Amino acid sequence: MAADPSTLPSQSPLFHAEQADRYERQALIGRYEELYQCGLVVLIDAIFPNSVTPFEEIIYDNPPNRDLHLMLASPGGDGETAVRLVRAAQARCRELTVIVPDVAKSAATLMALGAHSILMAPASDLGPIDPQFPFPDGSLVAAKDIIAAVDDATAKVQAAPDTYPIHAALLSDVSALMVQQARSELLRTGDLLEEALASNPDRTKTQVATLKKKLRVPLIQRPKTHAAIFNVSDAEKAGLRAAAADLDGEQWQRIWRLWAKYFAMGPPRVYEGVRASIILRWPTEPQGS
Repeated sequence: MAADPSTLPSQSPLFHAEQADRYERQALIGRYEELYQCGLVVLIDAIFPNSVTPFEEIIYDNPPNRDLHLMLASPGGDGETAVRLVRAAQARCRELTVIVPDVAKSAATLMALGAHSILMAPASDLGPIDPQFPFPDGSLVAAKDIIAAVDDATAKVQAAPDTYPIHAALLSDVSALMVQQARSELLRTGDLLEEALASNPDRTKTQVATLKKKLRVPLIQRPKTHAAIFNVSDAEKAGLRAAAADLDGEQWQRIWRLWAKYFAMGPPRVYEGVRASIILRWPTEPQGS
């Protein structure tokens, strides 16, 4: 019996087979959208200016009268870019929900703060909104840590000048310009916090000011390390519209099944929706779209 053409993939057999995992994830995204009457997009990456175009690719056709859910996992990055991304998302939806299956630190926390609501599991975590700097090995280092390391080295060299070669070698990846940038960006964190909160168009100026006051201490002033946690309970206490996921509920079960597929891929950089799919790996170029 001949196959029914209407049931066959539109792609060639080999291409479809090679991209089967991608199509399976997109099918899960599509089913979620049908069930919850919203768009669903995924961002798994450090957040820097080169995030803007792939993020626009996955949100550009979301109807402005439809809600948008964003699955977000990120170690952080550039706060200025984060504000740009959350503004772009808000411009393309009725209400924005950020879903955090793992961590959304620093710049990603700013994106979450610009949403209407945040959905988190017990192990989900936001964190300090300290700026991050990329190093040659691909790691991200917090501005506070750069400044602290330089200040500590300076004090030790002043006390024992013969230790200069040791400290210079240890800080060989840190330039004077980077230190100045770190200091400047730390001074911007309060403004970025306010701009992120104001990205939600349904917040009043009074609400933004109140949230900024409550969040400044736990997200800027108190944390001594980038790893400091800020969980769903902390978010609720600060006045954010944050909710703990119903771990046995169908919605979270679907989110977790989708997240598990990304986790199993290793450490990819992902921008994906029901129609667009951009998967990057350090340091390769995009694989399909």
